[in-house]
Amino acid sequence: MPRAFELAASRPWLMLPDALDTLMAIADRQGDPEALEARLGKPLDNTRAVSLRDGVAVIPVTGPIMRYANLFTRISGATSTQELATDLQAALDDPKVRAIVLNVDSPGGEATGINELADMIHAARGRKPIKAYVGGTGASAAYWIASAADEVVVDDTALLGSIGVVVEVAIRKEADGIKRYTITSSNAPNKRPDLDTEEGRAEVAKSIDALAGVFVAKVARNLAVDPENVPAMGDFGGLKVGAAAVEAGLAHRLGSLESLITELASPAAHPRKPSMTIVRTTAELQAAIAAGADPQTLQIAAAEPVDVEAIEAKAVAAERERIKGIHALAAAGFEEEIAAAIDSGASVEATALTLFKAAQDRGISIAAIKRDATAAAPATPPVAGAANTANSAAAWSRTMKKIGG
Repeated sequence: MPRAFELAASRPWLMLPDALDTLMAIADRQGDPEALEARLGKPLDNTRAVSLRDGVAVIPVTGPIMRYANLFTRISGATSTQELATDLQAALDDPKVRAIVLNVDSPGGEATGINELADMIHAARGRKPIKAYVGGTGASAAYWIASAADEVVVDDTALLGSIGVVVEVAIRKEADGIKRYTITSSNAPNKRPDLDTEEGRAEVAKSIDALAGVFVAKVARNLAVDPENVPAMGDFGGLKVGAAAVEAGLAHRLGSLESLITELASPAAHPRKPSMTIVRTTAELQAAIAAGADPQTLQIAAAEPVDVEAIEAKAVAAERERIKGIHALAAAGFEEEIAAAIDSGASVEATALTLFKAAQDRGISIAAIKRDATAAAPATPPVAGAANTANSAAAWSRTMKKIGG
């Protein structure tokens, strides 16, 4: 079984030098995982602790960061990106959680797994407020993760930055013991380059620079800045303290963990989405505005499909009935009024009223029209385009009775 030292020495790290030295020293001193387990005992719980305070889930991102959870990560106080992803998803899915705080205090860690976790955090923006708080150190891989949150809040004494990649390579030699090489981002065609040569180390540096390029690009995306500005913002791999990190653009503001949790737990931090009012007509829209409805909450209902052919057929039928009714009112001597009513689109009732008034003006009564109709010779042809006089009088009489009640 591989010794812990070989496991730690065989992978690239995003971690501060002192912290990496400590981790490598622990791995070399303690030997294999079984020895560590026997010395420290088995963990009581295989999951990370996520505290829920007033609807705010606080997820610790502490210690060295590694990809997979194992005994070594637990006894060294390290964090697993695998477990962080599980914790984050659980917080996003839990309806009791209204906001999430990543409580970051880490010198960084293993490069693999960081990009996926940071992308997951970035993609979750908008589902729930996600804030990163750095009270101690948020360096390298830890800063990559923190930068993916909606906002980065830092303590006055917090350290942020170290945007770069380093590979720590340890080679055991029979004569010289362990020989260690450190290669920093500067950017592997050779699978096993000779690290005793400058050329060999340069081959490894190529892949490290490529990884550093991804790091810079993702930080730029997370902070919405130009990738070319990121190295200078991070002091070219250095660290910024508190207010200086805010001024450089690495963080958004100063604050404390307690004030951030209180802020996120406040009802004002989670405004309810206003309910929408659906209006279907202009009258409904005017009524809603008159009632004081917020215009932003008004939604115009989708127009219902219109059967044009049916509407046209109905209109044609209605026009035929109108003209037929007007013709039924026709009587000799009122041809001009009848033609004008048809042309103007007047209703049957309006036409009857017009004819009635015209008859009064001429001193003609309905009774007289009836008498004329009775005395009319049978051979007299009807007025062109109208009913005969008797039928006209009867129709006119019925319409006038209808108008007058």
